[in-house]
Amino acid sequence: MKIEKERIKIRIAGSGGQGVILASIILAEAAGIHDGRYVCQTQSYGPEARGGNCKAEVVISDSYIDYPKAKNLDILMCYNQASLDEYFMDLKETGTLIVNSDFCSQIPISTAYEIPMTTLAREKAGSLQTMNSLSLGALAEATGVVSKNAIKAAVLSRSPKGTEALNMKALEIGFLEGKKAVGRAKSRIPAKFSRLILMND
Repeated sequence: MKIEKERIKIRIAGSGGQGVILASIILAEAAGIHDGRYVCQTQSYGPEARGGNCKAEVVISDSYIDYPKAKNLDILMCYNQASLDEYFMDLKETGTLIVNSDFCSQIPISTAYEIPMTTLAREKAGSLQTMNSLSLGALAEATGVVSKNAIKAAVLSRSPKGTEALNMKALEIGFLEGKKAVGRAKSRIPAKFSRLILMND
């Protein structure tokens, strides 16, 4: 679902080592530097440097941002089940949920955009390290919060030397998979009760 509004609040979440922070920085640069909008990026880590919970937020606005925190989220993108369990209730009822279906099996709404990001990065893009580029392509395609040209430029500028082509390939796969995910979500019958509190076994 394309999102058109003056202020958009986005959270990307996963575990340390999944590229959460870098993905948020690239998204912020796409919106701010290349699309020319006001943007604010913040981040936080769990107690473990690697493997613990990690989240990053990007606020995109057409006007000056006086409050940088993202509450009542418009978009939540989760790379694993733990982050989905922890942050889903921060997503507004009309918000967009994007999940890495390789690591998210208990998805609380039928309208989520489910994409096997890890598998696609490893098997189609050719490197697991490109997962955040792939996920940003999917986010841009599915929501329209940044232009494709902007996210391409931002990914390219952040790609380590020698990996530019690999990351561009992952981004294009993300565009395609984002479009497919939107189509799959539209084909589902919405659940009667769309917002659930997930209970751990």
